[in-house]
Amino acid sequence: MQEERAKPARIPKLTSSVHDINTEKPPFGSRFLTENSDVWAQNAWDHVPPPDDQAEAIAMSLAKQRLAPVPDEEKAKYNEKPARHWDNFYKTNANNFFRNRNWLHLEFPELLAAAEPEAGEITICEIGCGAGNAAFPLLSANKNPKLTIRAYDYSSHAVKLVQTNSLYASPPIGSIHAAVWDLSSPDTLPTGVDPGTVDMIVLVFVMSALHPDEWGRAMANIHKMLKPGGRVLFRDYGRHDLTQLRFKSGRLLDDNFYIRGDKTRVYFFELDELALLFTGSRATDAQKTAATKEVMEEIEGENDAATAPPHASAYDTSHPPSPPIEFSPAQRIIPKSEESDTTHPQPQTIHPNLLRPLAYCPSHPLFAIEQLGVDRRLLVNRKRQLKMYRVWMQGKFQKLA
Repeated sequence: MQEERAKPARIPKLTSSVHDINTEKPPFGSRFLTENSDVWAQNAWDHVPPPDDQAEAIAMSLAKQRLAPVPDEEKAKYNEKPARHWDNFYKTNANNFFRNRNWLHLEFPELLAAAEPEAGEITICEIGCGAGNAAFPLLSANKNPKLTIRAYDYSSHAVKLVQTNSLYASPPIGSIHAAVWDLSSPDTLPTGVDPGTVDMIVLVFVMSALHPDEWGRAMANIHKMLKPGGRVLFRDYGRHDLTQLRFKSGRLLDDNFYIRGDKTRVYFFELDELALLFTGSRATDAQKTAATKEVMEEIEGENDAATAPPHASAYDTSHPPSPPIEFSPAQRIIPKSEESDTTHPQPQTIHPNLLRPLAYCPSHPLFAIEQLGVDRRLLVNRKRQLKMYRVWMQGKFQKLA
């Protein structure tokens, strides 16, 4: 009987997915795949190139989706009262669906800096707070008595989940307040938030849930809330993520915009779209010089992305980001899948709303890019020998004075 090889020890995640490529040594915890490495020996590797046929596979998947989009006469009902569908989501799943986003403290160290004892008066707003999976880990780690956390969601049921959490009633240090508020509300900030009073906004998997026609109002409200020099900490779905490619017929609302089985919506961004959204300009040529960086991590068990029901895999389930994607601040990573491909017609790279001034949005430039890049990972199920590509966008944007 062949002796079973021992499973290699897992290298823990100790660094952000983002760091400066000009440093001499990568942060401790980075993992590199060499020609002599056993690809299955670890659960995560840096710099894993995509397969040669990835662009063709993407084009074929998108072409199939475009053959059977959501009928025009049905689109309006999916865009009416979207909060209702998120209410139903949270009524069904309560606070059991999304994991706590402890990884945000690695990706955005500004959050932990705000929680230091002597940090002073700081207000952090989490927009799209859900069940509090980002707010409560920060509150638990807080040592700053002058830190105020404000959590908002347009789902009233999600806000109730936050308000009934034991930490909400008795925060150890600092304060937290949660309320129902729609980021795309016209000219209306949350009660208790005056213009120019927020230091940081956490915007994680939120903009993708909005209709592109709502982006202008959302940006206006974000800009209005922040102090000059205040920051947006951003993470969301990236173009050609696994979940985008897995959508079947009858789910495509518009290019890169889909309706899930539970009627919640999701858009998949390209980096130039984010640059246009926050600054009014595309990323410069100098910002497009870096090569794609990828990492690989293992998934196991019946609840992984390969075996989970399609509607579940279409959400961020708060996997902790894997080891570093290397790029300088404000540097733009170009996914290989965006390279020229004439085999199949491609959807528009930039949403047309971003090619003209956004409705209801102040004139650009509104923000400066501090960081903009792709967290691209290869999820691996070693037991089933499956490889699945995930793509997330991440950025930090500072309000101009």
